[in-house]
Amino acid sequence: MRAQPEWGVAQLAGHLGTPAEAIRAALDALFELRLLRESFERPGTLRAVSPQAGLQALLDRQRDDLLVQQKRIIEQQTALGHLVGRLSSSEEDSAPDAEQLIGMDAVQERLERLAEETKRQVLTFMPGGAQSEAALAAARRNDARLLARGIRVRAVGLDSVRQDGPTLAYARWLSAHGAEYRTAASLPPRMILVDDHAALVPLDPKHSRRGAVYVTRPGVVAALHALFDQVWQLSTPLGADSRPEADGLSETEEQLLRLAGEGLTDEAVAARMHISPRTARRTMAGLMERLGARSRFEAGLKAAQRGWL
Repeated sequence: MRAQPEWGVAQLAGHLGTPAEAIRAALDALFELRLLRESFERPGTLRAVSPQAGLQALLDRQRDDLLVQQKRIIEQQTALGHLVGRLSSSEEDSAPDAEQLIGMDAVQERLERLAEETKRQVLTFMPGGAQSEAALAAARRNDARLLARGIRVRAVGLDSVRQDGPTLAYARWLSAHGAEYRTAASLPPRMILVDDHAALVPLDPKHSRRGAVYVTRPGVVAALHALFDQVWQLSTPLGADSRPEADGLSETEEQLLRLAGEGLTDEAVAARMHISPRTARRTMAGLMERLGARSRFEAGLKAAQRGWL
């Protein structure tokens, strides 16, 4: 068309060997792109504009279109940000006071997240006695991150962990790195308190590997804090000598005798004290030997006669 401005549709179709309908469609597209304009010299006919001017104008229009689209995207992103903010705020306001974490993987993921989010302190009951190597390794990883950030860590385990090498080594590692570790004759079910706003307690105290409940209700968390403080005051620091005096009972032995005096079996006593039945039987056998008793009842009676109970 630049070379032969006088040609019409028929001449263009014949020269290019293209159907007239295709030529008309191409002319319409070029006109929409403003690469064709109506001729001033021959009204009613089209002329091709200068390629340099026409293509530059086309690029300018595409640039303007892109700027308009970019502005629209920014506006949509801003609107979406406001919407997400409102939804997040609404979800936080209506967040449940308790969340179930099913399985140990979910519990461990939450513990790892809490290790990053904790701001002040973590308090823990560890009633399971001797811990597995995997549990100790995971606990050490989380505790190391907490202690590195200056978080106060306090934990209470059972007196029996003093007889378990790996668990005792973990407790000593905690103490050496600035944490505080104590032991008690018996403990409530496992519990982890985070600052003053959250707690993790087992779904089933008898089967802690089933998962945990993450609690944020202020009244419940405050009550658990009070329970921890009471147990902490009555527990024995790791460095203290917890062995019983020659003429007395340890806390574990005293509680075991009292529960046995209530008629509980070794298994029931172990469950109440959160120790293994084997530990309960071994401790009772040692008491009976010390007291020269032939039955649990007689052991309790002789301990009372000596003023130990």
